[in-house]
Amino acid sequence: MQRLAFTSFCGAFSVAALAQQPVPPASNPDNVPVLDTVRVSSTYIERPMFLLPASGDLIEGEDMRRDRMQATLSEGLAAVPGLLIQDRQNFAQDEQLSIRGFGSRSTFGVRGIRLYVDGIPATMPDGQGQTSNIDIASIDRVEVLRGPFSALYGNSSGGVVQIFTEDGVGPLTVSPGFIAGSYNQRRYSLKATGATGESPGELGYVLSVNRYSTDGYRDHSDARKTLANAKLTWQPDSQSRFSLILNHVDIRAHDPQGLTYEEFTNSPRSASPGALQFNTRKTVRQTQGGLVYERELNDRNQLRLMTYYGQRSTVQYLGIPVAPQLAPGHAGGVVDLQRDYGGVDLRWTSEWSLAGAPLTLSTGLAYDLVTEDRQGYENFVDGPQGRQLGVKGRLRRDETNQIWNLDPYIQASWEFAPHWTAEAGLRYSTVHFKSDDQYLASGNGDDSGTTRHNKLLPVGALRYQPTENLSFYATAGRGFETPTFNEISYRTDGQQGLNLDLQPSVNDTIEVGSKTRVAGGMMTLAYFRTYTKDEIVTAESQGGRTVYRNAGRTRRQGVELSWSTSFRRHLQARLSYGWLDARYRDSFYDGAPIPENLIPGGNRIAGTAAHAAYASLDWAPPEGWRAGVEGRYLSKLYVNDRNDATAPSYFVAGAHVGYRWQGKQWQLDAFGRLNNLFDRHYAGSAIVNQGQGRYYEPAPGRNWVAGISAGFQF
Repeated sequence: MQRLAFTSFCGAFSVAALAQQPVPPASNPDNVPVLDTVRVSSTYIERPMFLLPASGDLIEGEDMRRDRMQATLSEGLAAVPGLLIQDRQNFAQDEQLSIRGFGSRSTFGVRGIRLYVDGIPATMPDGQGQTSNIDIASIDRVEVLRGPFSALYGNSSGGVVQIFTEDGVGPLTVSPGFIAGSYNQRRYSLKATGATGESPGELGYVLSVNRYSTDGYRDHSDARKTLANAKLTWQPDSQSRFSLILNHVDIRAHDPQGLTYEEFTNSPRSASPGALQFNTRKTVRQTQGGLVYERELNDRNQLRLMTYYGQRSTVQYLGIPVAPQLAPGHAGGVVDLQRDYGGVDLRWTSEWSLAGAPLTLSTGLAYDLVTEDRQGYENFVDGPQGRQLGVKGRLRRDETNQIWNLDPYIQASWEFAPHWTAEAGLRYSTVHFKSDDQYLASGNGDDSGTTRHNKLLPVGALRYQPTENLSFYATAGRGFETPTFNEISYRTDGQQGLNLDLQPSVNDTIEVGSKTRVAGGMMTLAYFRTYTKDEIVTAESQGGRTVYRNAGRTRRQGVELSWSTSFRRHLQARLSYGWLDARYRDSFYDGAPIPENLIPGGNRIAGTAAHAAYASLDWAPPEGWRAGVEGRYLSKLYVNDRNDATAPSYFVAGAHVGYRWQGKQWQLDAFGRLNNLFDRHYAGSAIVNQGQGRYYEPAPGRNWVAGISAGFQF
């Protein structure tokens, strides 16, 4: 059975589960199995998938796990056009994730994209997100929404990535597993799923825990990660449902930092000298819980309430040299950050009739709050025996920050004529920043401050479906992206206080596309153009301090194509291609306003590649032998806004094989995989606009992964 789903507008749209069914022999003489009509629903109202007038992709949890290490999301998301996700081989930093060039400037964490896990935001109100608490072992599906419709999520520009944990159903099933790989990778896992019964009032459960460790491909890149995730579902009656989601993550990792081009070419497995000198490293501990309540009030009205709370502790030792830290206003080389965060989202969905045609209306209110205690310390100590590096020294920064957002929203979908649907949405987003500086010293004045950003975000779409297998759409919308607290921390003039001159970037996007059922699968094609004003860019990066400014106008345009299908006898294929042209329209200065720092209009936005392609072919029966091959191409990308340094283009391929034994109440699964089959030397990711030219993060050469797992049903 193959199930497809898609959710947008924080759950306002979802695709129902459907079985794989053959078409009648008259139209399919070879009896090739094809997917039945994939359905989209507004809350619980099912419709054909073509009703969604936006670019979206779904990756099943089984595909994310099949014959993979399951350590990072980048292993399973390479096939999504327009999405660039790169494994940094560095667990002290999050994966690099961008959609249509939004998020490419981020040197840590995820920017410009909204992340949700089971409907709970993994992106803070200021737009900074992380993927560290996502448990691949229990993923039901990953949904990626690109384009103007992402404006309905508030503070994001490029799109939305949503991860959903599977539901517990059926008898208790316990699944232990072990995976090993090159560079002393080890992953131990245990998962239990099931339900106490099938009638209302029974409890469904998914409990998953795993531990991953590696010595790392590069020197000084070893890591340990422990992750636990739980989901409990309860239906007290046929109209109500509760979902409780709990997870905890603990990460300890060294940071090898970036390499110069010469180091990347001649010694790709090395760490930077500063990383070794200061023992750069990071620890993260995060615990959070969320509750989702859904109730069908009657056959026309549904209610959904989501609330969550979490705590995150981060301690990071940076490789900032001693000399810059001696300046009175410097924040030091050790970051100690404690965050408490939470929020609520209340939504009502109703069916109406307008001019005799069906109208679906969803309206709601979202509120999120983050309070953080941020301290900075020197990363050295002077003692009787000399200077010791890579240890916590004197306090240099002490502040309490608060960020909140309040977003009312509304969306309507109206089937005003046969084959035609119009959709419109509006969100009014308010993001508030407040900082209370508690570290005052000679030469380091009060950096306290407050600022607020408001933006009205409209979106509209028109869909036309001339036949059962063909759909066209046109969409337009506005999005915005505020600076994060890190980005407003320092002013461009070096004076005290927040960088209140830094404004949100605002973008307007138009998109046209088509969706077609063809050759037993689905083909999608989209063209988009995005104009942004006040793009946020790096103004200066030196001495461990990065200052940001608005660069003026940019333009992004591109084409995204994908096709997936199932052939006879369990043969599956997937192709995707993306073309992106992302450029600055206005000139600006990268640093002091002198001629050599001028970034001319027409330069490409750093971290964006013009061409990306993916292809895979898999033989995937439900039991017995399976095998597959895949290939990925990425054209060169400029690693700085000056466009005078690049990460070379590359093509990498992989192959995997596995076997599944299936018994009445048990199953056993084993697999092996080879990555980078042709042992290519390439940069798996880049640190854009890195001040010392250490842009490059090398990817491993040819490497292997193998694993075994079991499932026992009680």
